[in-house]
Amino acid sequence: MTTHTHHHTATAHAPEHPARLQWAQLAPDVYKAMVRLDAASRKGLDPTLLELVKIRASQLNHCAFCLDMHSKDALAAGESVERIIQLSAWEESQHFYTEKELAAIRLTEAVTVLTDGFVPDEVYAAAAGHFEEAELAQLIAAITVINAWNRFGVTARLAPGHHTPGDVKH
Repeated sequence: MTTHTHHHTATAHAPEHPARLQWAQLAPDVYKAMVRLDAASRKGLDPTLLELVKIRASQLNHCAFCLDMHSKDALAAGESVERIIQLSAWEESQHFYTEKELAAIRLTEAVTVLTDGFVPDEVYAAAAGHFEEAELAQLIAAITVINAWNRFGVTARLAPGHHTPGDVKH
């Protein structure tokens, strides 16, 4: 008979994996252009809504690096822990969010997971009902930009845990 002993301590962690590729250093012009694109996409959007969108897209894309960054930035901006936690199950937690936020979250999912059949008319129409046209165009830009960041982060295997709110945002 074999017995297994498991020792769990608060400090026992798997080692952090190194990044696969330091893409920002290797493609600095692309990185700088992304930072400018990100800044342009934020204009006119509510910062809280923006962080919710960035967190939700990053959850869908499994981008640990961006989840770390945008969860910390949202908390620093005054977002509640509860709303950040519930975002991954928002359909069961709709009472935590405004109708406008829900429309933005639905649009984020549709734009992020295009393989599900593109952006459905009803999802687009709901977002168009809550956002002025110019604001909607900015929201679509912001969703597209975080998806681009996610793809860099996931492919390069950027390690989460090092972001401090106030650092360069994306």
